[in-house]
Amino acid sequence: MDRSSRNRLNHRHSHLFSEETLFHRIARSVCRAECLPRKELFEAWEMARRVRRRFRGGRVIDLACGHGLLAHVLLVLDDSSAEALAGDVRLPESAGKLAAVLQSDWPRLQGRIHLMEQRIDTIEIDRNDLVVSAHACGGLTDQVIQAAIKGKARVAVLPCCHDLHNADDGGLRGWMDGPLAVDAARVARLRGAGYRVYTQTIPAAITPKNRLLMAEPE
Repeated sequence: MDRSSRNRLNHRHSHLFSEETLFHRIARSVCRAECLPRKELFEAWEMARRVRRRFRGGRVIDLACGHGLLAHVLLVLDDSSAEALAGDVRLPESAGKLAAVLQSDWPRLQGRIHLMEQRIDTIEIDRNDLVVSAHACGGLTDQVIQAAIKGKARVAVLPCCHDLHNADDGGLRGWMDGPLAVDAARVARLRGAGYRVYTQTIPAAITPKNRLLMAEPE
């Protein structure tokens, strides 16, 4: 199976996820919703499971959330999070459909995940929150990080589409390629703000933009 495919999953793909593992159960739900590209399923799952190994509990705030799958998976993996906010300036029309299918299959999620159209800088964040974002394009990742720093909250981002003309690269592009320099500067920014930083990757077979940056206040 090509996990990097942008083709939309639908009911005809359900047979590819026939096992009774948690991931396959989530995947079958996504297939029933018929609205999500295959790679986004794998990205959300691989990011969520790594984040939950490091950070438990807290209100989940999924910024630049797209369909909001990441927020749902984080609550499925850790029920000690009471609720999740999944926000974007413009939600896909099918975001509600995906939420309805997932919450039908996991009734305990009903009423706990709130989809909203809102800018990052208008969301109130505090130190008990867990701020996440999967592939917030370019400078949006920096806005997510800054919002987490302002609220002194834990944060996990999977950056993509690095804006090499406007992003802070920390003066490191003489030693490393541009996107890596930008992500290294993000690490430095978080450390300078008093954060402990953890770096990992998700499988490159899903996406070449696979650097996962997680941080929590010291």
